Amino acid sequence: MAYGPSRSAGGASLPPLSRPQLAETRRVRAVELFEGSVSNAEIARVVGVRAESVRRWRRAWEAGGASALRRRAATGRPPKLDDAQVETVRAALEQGAQAHGFEADLWTLERVGLVVERVTDVSLSRASVWRLLTGRLGWSLQRPERRAVERDDSEIARWVAHEWPRIKRGP
Repeated sequence: MAYGPSRSAGGASLPPLSRPQLAETRRVRAVELFEGSVSNAEIARVVGVRAESVRRWRRAWEAGGASALRRRAATGRPPKLDDAQVETVRAALEQGAQAHGFEADLWTLERVGLVVERVTDVSLSRASVWRLLTGRLGWSLQRPERRAVERDDSEIARWVAHEWPRIKRGP
């Protein structure tokens, strides 16, 4: 079986479903089957979950209808930065680190935290800066290639072609 981007009827690529979206899709399908008087065991087989999950879903459906099985907004503490502030941070980071007074054009968590504080007046911990970069901005860790400034690739190629075979053969 091959995996790839989903295709709609028109041939356009659709993004894959996230785990919460996939779970909700299963529950919606289960509701359709509940309304068709299908057994819990059959629903579990069709939807691809355990029978206990179907029994739990059926109890919730009987108590609150289909809306009881819909996905709810995430609970917990709201993020410190709203969407507009995140876009302000994105624009500031895309200018590069040197535009913000840093010597090298590399971003570190500390540097990003300073820029976030300058442009939004919100102080974030290192962990929160990491979640901002990887989660909300879609950035990933990039390590700079360690290479000597004095490196001369043509001289290395000459040495490998001429000197190394002579040394390898011996005296």
